[in-house]
Amino acid sequence: FLGPNGAGKTTTVRILACLIGPTAGHAWVNGLEVGKTDAQIRSQIGILTESPGLYERLSVRRNLTIFAELYGVADVAGQVEKYLRLLDLWDRRDTEAGTFSKGMKQKLAIARALLHEPPVVFMDEPTSALDPESAKTVRDFIETLRGQGRTIFLCTHNLDEAERLCERIGVFRQRLIAVDTPD
Repeated sequence: FLGPNGAGKTTTVRILACLIGPTAGHAWVNGLEVGKTDAQIRSQIGILTESPGLYERLSVRRNLTIFAELYGVADVAGQVEKYLRLLDLWDRRDTEAGTFSKGMKQKLAIARALLHEPPVVFMDEPTSALDPESAKTVRDFIETLRGQGRTIFLCTHNLDEAERLCERIGVFRQRLIAVDTPD
């Protein structure tokens, strides 16, 4: 979704992720209808919100362990290690999450969203307020995810980011205005 601040991108993602209920209309996520199969949808999605929502006083590993257990991941320790290594956080696994920079917290939140290997991942402004190096790291990781057969649903107001990362773009301003390729 590409649109200005206040266009309704975050609200729409919250509806599609079954965090809030729709007031009208119909929507489907991975073939499941929002409002009717919410528990199933939640099990098949990962979500990266604008604020990471981590347990600041717990270690990075403990944060991910808690979420992996909540997701019902079979190999909790293995998945936690996999994503900490993929996002270059393994060496900091025993560090309190609250000591991380915004960019490192964002990477940790991405790991949390992927622990249960969801086929659909919602990312709301994933590079917002990140320094250029951290933003590049996040964009590079999103590129990697694209090659894994997942649907990555990205919300942004950054035209360059949308052109670089997206195969299809929905222009949004309180409603969907157009859907097409970046060109």
